[in-house]
Order: sequence, then structure tokens, then C-alpha cells
Amino acid sequence: MAKTPLDLKNARILVTNDDGIHAPGIKTLERIAKSLSKDVWVVAPETEQSATSHALTLRRPLRTRKQGPRRFSVDGTPTDCVLVAHRHILRDRAPDLVLSGINHGANLGEDVTYSGTVAAAMEAAILGVPAVAFSQMRPRDGPIDWRTAEHFASRILRRLAELPWPRDLLFNVNFPPLPPEQVQGVRPCRQGRRDEGTTIDEGVDPAGRPYLWIGNFLSDDSSDRGTDLAAIAEGAIGVTPLHMDMTHKATLKKLAGIFE
Repeated sequence: MAKTPLDLKNARILVTNDDGIHAPGIKTLERIAKSLSKDVWVVAPETEQSATSHALTLRRPLRTRKQGPRRFSVDGTPTDCVLVAHRHILRDRAPDLVLSGINHGANLGEDVTYSGTVAAAMEAAILGVPAVAFSQMRPRDGPIDWRTAEHFASRILRRLAELPWPRDLLFNVNFPPLPPEQVQGVRPCRQGRRDEGTTIDEGVDPAGRPYLWIGNFLSDDSSDRGTDLAAIAEGAIGVTPLHMDMTHKATLKKLAGIFE
């Protein structure tokens, strides 16, 4: 069932991330959320949880710590944070919207399957809560400029809030590594795939023992147009709708004939 358009002014907004509760990106996102609503809560990992994907902690207890008014840390994953917030911290009234990020670095193409930032939004979608994941791409040289995300995020959210949201829908938003005045618009796009994959670096530690270190994607290049990777490469903000049903429906139809 589709959610009716969101009333952001009266919405309860949950803010989370995977970089940890003290990361600069979540502080930026908290300011953005507070520009839209007065009922903003932050529940985020106590420490960095990058690339944890949709991991859930099941073999040990979780601990929450109050970090300030409406601010809590959880010693677990981004998925843990959304679940703990929804079922425990905000059990009197569930959030109307979950915002995840702003991630330090992009979540494009294959990143979606690894990203803790996107996974937090996925968990919200599973719980029936509209969710948006935000990521700010790093420039090749120099620090991240959070002004671009802060300039555009609230207007993007206002536009998305006008849409009906199916239960399993979330949005993945990526900002290019440009100052606000150089951004080439906001572009709806699909999830892409890079032309080249991930590196594995070999080395030797100080004790003389060999190691392998999973490195970075070789590039963010994609020959496929209309994708999140292409949007960022052309200086635009990429907005990608994602959903939780991973069934390949065309193959499902073929299977029906095979197993009759």
C-alpha cells in the first residue's frame, strides 16, 4: 500500500548513518532535518560501521547510550539502530521518515549492496517507513565540502514528500564533489555498475607477515547512460528509487514452465 504524501512539518524524523554518531555528515543531516520538522531524533552507531551492509546483531546484547536530547548511540550496526529506534526508543510513536547519512563518500552502483548507509534506509522500508539515504562524494584532492548536500537536501526531500511511497520503497541520493553553484541539476537515475571492479592490495606488515587489503573501486566510470554513476560523472545529483523485492520476474515466469 502506498503512503500518502508526507507532512514534513509535523513528521517525526529519525536520523541515522553508518559513519558513527560523531561524524560530520550526520551533524549536517540533523540540521537539514531540523529545518523541516521540530520532531527530530538521532539514533546512530557508536563507532564507524562502513560497509556493514544490512547486518543485524544477533549473538550479543546491544547497549544504547544517551548522547543528548533526542540523541542516542547504539553499539551496533546501522540496521540495529533503525530497529532499536523503531521498536524501543520511539515505541510511543514510530518515525514517519528515516534519513540516513550523510555518508562520507559516494554510494553508487555496486556500493548499494555493501553500504551501511543504504542498509539503514532498507531497514526502514522493511518496517514500512519512508526512507532516504544521502551520500556526498569525495573530491580527489582536499576535504569533503558538505555545503552541496546542505544546500540541496531539503528541497529534494520536499519534492519526494509529495509522492506516494509504496511500502518497500527507498531513495538513494548522491551529491557530486562540487560546490553548490557548479551542480548540474537533480537527475532521476537507475542504479549503475562500474566498468571496473574492486582492487585487492598485497603487503607485508611490520612483523613481516603478508596481508591482503580490500581496496577501492578502480574507477567510478560507467559506459551505461542514465545511471547514478553517469549522473555524478556529469556533475548532477543522482536520485535513485530502490525497492526491497529482488525477485527477477522475467526468470520467475520461465521457471513456471520448467517445474510444472
